[in-house]
Amino acid sequence: MAFDPKEHQHERFNPLTGQWILVSPHRLKRPWTGQVEKPEEEVIPSHDPKNPLCPGSIRPNGKVNPEYDGVYVFDNDFPAMLPDVPSPAESDDPLERSRATTGACRVMCFHPRSDITLPLMMIEEIRKVIDEWSGQCTELGKTLKWVQVFENKGKVMGCSNPHPHCQIWAMSSLPNEASAEDMNQRDYLAKNGVPMLLKYARSEDEKRIRVLVDNEDWICVVPYWACWPYELLLMPRRRHILRMPDLTDSERNSLADIMKRLLTKYDNLFEVSFPYSMGFHGAPYGIPDSECQHWQFHAHYFPPLLRSATVKKFMVGFEMLAESQRDLTAEQAAEKLRNLPDVHYKVRMTS
Repeated sequence: MAFDPKEHQHERFNPLTGQWILVSPHRLKRPWTGQVEKPEEEVIPSHDPKNPLCPGSIRPNGKVNPEYDGVYVFDNDFPAMLPDVPSPAESDDPLERSRATTGACRVMCFHPRSDITLPLMMIEEIRKVIDEWSGQCTELGKTLKWVQVFENKGKVMGCSNPHPHCQIWAMSSLPNEASAEDMNQRDYLAKNGVPMLLKYARSEDEKRIRVLVDNEDWICVVPYWACWPYELLLMPRRRHILRMPDLTDSERNSLADIMKRLLTKYDNLFEVSFPYSMGFHGAPYGIPDSECQHWQFHAHYFPPLLRSATVKKFMVGFEMLAESQRDLTAEQAAEKLRNLPDVHYKVRMTS
């Protein structure tokens, strides 16, 4: 019997994290009797004076938002990290290690309206979001080593506020995921003489089997080692880029374009506002570029939905105790997303 990746279980290696993922495509044949209907769409007002993220609203700490008409950034009222705190005492016990860390946490609103999301924003508006991301990275990177821009979208991802926003957390140390990517990209460059994700982007561009969307500067794929059902990896298509502030004017425009396109595909899959967690990774700050040549700027998109707008993938049991597992192959997921309309379903409904 010859091996068929669409039929037979196998493991795939994630070179960024150094972890294996179990792929079980034969499980797609099992019967499914769960809920598949589309839920009723939530009606979100364009402005809610009780929403603490809306222009002019009062936040829980008593501060009042300005009547902003574009992007708005403020310090998180309940930050996970503070800029100045005492350091823990050193321990002689190797099983009870700790280290000092300082940081900053900010909230960034994309748009003054609560009833709009990134795929429904104009490219010019998304470009302003990218410019602000870049500015925040530059500012925070002057004193902190890692700047994490991330967006949790949807209640299923723990985001209870529908207003379009993200968070920016910066810290003095290198967090776990960044440390793993740093080590593995460094090792790959040393062994192969080319940055890992620069080589991977070229490989996916040639094969075209896992590409979702692309343009002159960017390529978006369901990575070969994807863990979540419709996970995406967004990378520069050709140029070696270390960090977001390194993007040129044209690359920022094309990034806005491809983000709108990929997120439109997401929403069109089940015709819902597609939930996900996403974030950008790039070289740490405060380190000479000459020591960061193994890094390539990129973004991860991790969405939980599996079979419908109400059926999600749970990372429990085996995934928590052994290793991640998926049924749908990366190639099958890419084909499903790629064949979806390029026009957002809400736009099609009103045209």
